[in-house]
Amino acid sequence: MVDERARHFRRLRRLRRSARRWSVLAGGLGGAAAVLTPYAGLGLPDAAWAAAAGSAIAVAAWRWADLRALAAVPVPPALDPAEAAARSRARLVAVVERLPVGPAVLAELRRARSRVALRGTTAAPSWARLDRAATTLDGMAGRLTGLAEPVVREAAAADRSLRDLAGRVASVERALRLAPAEARGALTEAHGTLAAQLESGVCAYERLVVAAAGYVAEDARPSTEHPAAARLTEATDLLHGVASALAELRTVGTPLRTTPTP
Repeated sequence: MVDERARHFRRLRRLRRSARRWSVLAGGLGGAAAVLTPYAGLGLPDAAWAAAAGSAIAVAAWRWADLRALAAVPVPPALDPAEAAARSRARLVAVVERLPVGPAVLAELRRARSRVALRGTTAAPSWARLDRAATTLDGMAGRLTGLAEPVVREAAAADRSLRDLAGRVASVERALRLAPAEARGALTEAHGTLAAQLESGVCAYERLVVAAAGYVAEDARPSTEHPAAARLTEATDLLHGVASALAELRTVGTPLRTTPTP
């Protein structure tokens, strides 16, 4: 997002500098044309000097007119400090995301911030379990293809929902500590319900990760032997055969030694 107020003042500064440059250039060319034309008489060079001076004067006049028109426009209001900080943070995040390791770094920072925000609440252990399960599933996401591919999207949606639920549990728990005695009953009941939902959701997510690991294991396990091991065995047998053939050729090519008769 662009700060309209800052952009407005930048345009004013650029127009003012441009108008000054063209004014100086127009003054120099106009003075040269005024001096050289009477001195050497009218000719083709004098026409060039006069044309350049006229063009510079016209451009300078246009620049000053643009500057006055822009100066008459009301200045956009200043950004709220919180909004300005949010925009700066968004720009910084966009820059970091374009780096090769940027998404991983940002994800780790977000996890650390969420972990700190939930510290000291009953939602922290459930969130830690959810984070470990989500990290495990991310490592298997590239192998969950075919019929298992929709599971990755469902797991991502469930992960976002459960993390939001953990934040709600922590918020209600903190509010419960500040609530008066007459309001604690309803908050305690709501907190218990949300905590139970979070616990059941995390357990279901962990079961999903276990099932995904079973799918990956069964999908990669052949019926008898892994193809890579079979190819390595064939290559080993081939090398043994070549080595035996070379040994036989060396034995045949060696001349027999005769024992001299006495």
